[in-house]
Amino acid sequence: MKTISKSVWYRILVIVCMLQVGLGAAIAQNTTVKGTIKDARTGETLPYVSIIIPGTTMGTLSDVDGRYAMTLRENHPTIKFTYVGYLSVEKQISAGNDQVIDIKMSVDASMLKEVTIKGKGRYRNKDNPAVQLIREVIAHKDQNKMAANEYVEYEQYEKISMALSNLSDNFKDRRVFKNYQFLFKEQDSTAMGGKNMLPAYIEEKLSQVYFRKSPYTKKQKVLANRRAEFDAKFVDNDGLSNYFNRLYEDINIYDNDISVATNLLLSPIANSAPTFYKFFIRDTVKTTTPWLIELGFVPRNKTDMLFEGKLFVTLDGNYGVQNAYLTVNKDINLNFMRDLEASLEFEKGPDGRYHPTKTSLAMEFALGEKGGGLYGQRVVNFKDYKINEARPDSVYKGPNEEIAYNPEIKTGDSFWNSARHIPLERSELDIYRNIDTLQTIPSFKRTMDIATLFLAGYKSFGKVEIGPFNTFYSFNPVEGFRLRFGGRTTTELSKRVYFETYAAYGFKDQKWKYFLSGTYSFNNKSVYHFPLNYLRASYQRDTKIPGQELQFVQEDNFLLSFKRGDNNRWLYNDIYKLEYVRELENHLSYKVGFTQWRQHAAGILRYETLDEEGVLRNVGALSNTEANFELRYAPNEQFYQGKLYRTPIINKYPIFTLRYNAGIKGVFEGQNDYHNMAANISKRFYLSQFGYADVTTEGGYTFGSKILFPLLTVHRANQTYAYQLNSYNLMNFLEFVSDHYASVDVQYYMNGFVFNKIPLLKKLKLREVFSFKGLMGGLRDENNPAYNPELFRFPVDVDGKPISYTLSRQPYIEGSVGIANIFKLLRVDLVKRFTYLNNPNVSEWGIRARFKLDF
Repeated sequence: MKTISKSVWYRILVIVCMLQVGLGAAIAQNTTVKGTIKDARTGETLPYVSIIIPGTTMGTLSDVDGRYAMTLRENHPTIKFTYVGYLSVEKQISAGNDQVIDIKMSVDASMLKEVTIKGKGRYRNKDNPAVQLIREVIAHKDQNKMAANEYVEYEQYEKISMALSNLSDNFKDRRVFKNYQFLFKEQDSTAMGGKNMLPAYIEEKLSQVYFRKSPYTKKQKVLANRRAEFDAKFVDNDGLSNYFNRLYEDINIYDNDISVATNLLLSPIANSAPTFYKFFIRDTVKTTTPWLIELGFVPRNKTDMLFEGKLFVTLDGNYGVQNAYLTVNKDINLNFMRDLEASLEFEKGPDGRYHPTKTSLAMEFALGEKGGGLYGQRVVNFKDYKINEARPDSVYKGPNEEIAYNPEIKTGDSFWNSARHIPLERSELDIYRNIDTLQTIPSFKRTMDIATLFLAGYKSFGKVEIGPFNTFYSFNPVEGFRLRFGGRTTTELSKRVYFETYAAYGFKDQKWKYFLSGTYSFNNKSVYHFPLNYLRASYQRDTKIPGQELQFVQEDNFLLSFKRGDNNRWLYNDIYKLEYVRELENHLSYKVGFTQWRQHAAGILRYETLDEEGVLRNVGALSNTEANFELRYAPNEQFYQGKLYRTPIINKYPIFTLRYNAGIKGVFEGQNDYHNMAANISKRFYLSQFGYADVTTEGGYTFGSKILFPLLTVHRANQTYAYQLNSYNLMNFLEFVSDHYASVDVQYYMNGFVFNKIPLLKKLKLREVFSFKGLMGGLRDENNPAYNPELFRFPVDVDGKPISYTLSRQPYIEGSVGIANIFKLLRVDLVKRFTYLNNPNVSEWGIRARFKLDF
């Protein structure tokens, strides 16, 4: 089975691992109070009743059915119930005991003259004043958006902080933390994150933002940036920052969809909001100018990807949002989400519109309802608005985010004390110093070293590191039992020159395989750190399966040793390669390379031709020389840089890739002359509460004649039991060969939209997934060995029957239906192959599994 992308684990769990956090935190004795709240006269349940513990900040609301539940970690004598239009009720609590307290509330006649509250009657949109109000808000969205102005300019300050949360006193007092007590922070036990927290990360950014309506431009000039950084040997600090900022994105209530933890949730003022939400007028606020209406909202279906909360809408004819408070239902199918709170504040500007002054998004992630978790908060503050003041065109040109400071010059406390819009808490100020102090403690270094070995597969010895460990043992039919050992140099040896090597030995074929590369970095940065700018020369002697290309995993990974069907056609390759790689800040990159390789068939694979008398002649080896060029454009790309691979943090932007390879005959024993071009476009389409779809299209064409089949496109097949995104999962190795092709791959994830509505399944938080893979192609007669006996004939089985074919008859099609989010980690698909079922040794059906970690 395919190995889980270890850098995905690494970026989420690295803080937990580095501080030796377990989830066995002891829980103090609690008091749970629950019940149902009803109208004393009619017996109707009352939704959204305010429930508070007098003298504290603790509180909650009843749900749409009038039910409530509170867990108190400390002893409190009473609980109070308040509701607009009703008399308050206060009840005694029996401390330390779980209890049911049902409440009947009586109408306050004087309040009812101003506000009418409906209970659990039949909800409908027609003649509903709350729905009429939200429709007015929706109708006035365009005039209240920033884009209603020709130009807007403002200063923006943002901070994001992370902390380990809900740690018990027993956990804090563990012996292992004896020297780390200075790291902990105590707060009100009722607040999100619990009593004991361990601040672990902070990042601050100061920017000037320029908006222009036509042509549309939103330019952010970053004036300063500061963050707590970990040792680059263990953590990709840029990737960590990218990932945290992807989880905690900007919240714009006027957008139809709002990103939360990489998922899109429908805004309560989206055009279609009345279809998916229920709205209730809860109060009229007359203490402000203009008056405000407090408008509550909840999902019609509690499991859909929707918010619940309240809006304060202005009654000045603009129907603008002055404040918003958002959370999510506990039944929503968001993984690891223990709690969420978001608040948005707006202020009336000189143009009469309400502009955001502050937004806050706080989320706590955890593996379960109790025990330790990871709490994070992003706060963004806006000030110094300038409306409709045009700037020169040069201000709006360039990338959407531009660094306007020197990253080599660190900004100190004096700068940030004056630049911050809002002061940091004392515990946040301490994070910078604490992280620096922590990295000098030997026990912390050992912990990070062990975490890096387990999660990234490498063990550091300073100037060199050994790994990846998951490739040290594997097996296959050609080599049998295979041992491998390798390593590479680090920046401690040099920031300019890097070396990497490995050696492997197969006990069945009794042959050594090895690899050696030397790389020179032109920008004095690691060759694994964006932006790349290096020249690499390498030599490799090793085995390979024809037509298998893997991402984020080594081919000799132990788990990929298990394959179905025949797997005894391999290649021995001797490859010399010289390549130059350059990445630009706008994520346009290119590779220019020169490759010379010599290839021998292995296993039962044979390179054979027919002579003039029709007799098969075995060809010892294929020698080829190639010039290579690749152009890639990935606007706004984000990723976490692991020790081996970049794990993409996928967003809505497309990725374009163009590849060109030219065979050069007569140079360094090159025997072939051809030109191959291929183009690939991939993009994620977000469908709000209906999930998302990853779509990839690809096409290729090989120019030339009399081209040997190993140099054509051998389509990517998969004979493992893992579901591979970039391969055809029921296609056999070497089954199809083309010199021109076009393909489409669709992976559709519904995020539990259907399963969440099935009572038995919704508690499991399973998710639906569907896939479709289609491939059209063909082979021109001049490249078909059936018409050209001097070409390598297609591979055959032990009985002499062909096992390789062309796609001239019909497309290759396979699809799957699957269940994802099993144990929050596993995806299992039932895959069906629809075409070419008469080919030998093919499977019409198959079950494949894949590790997939999602929020």
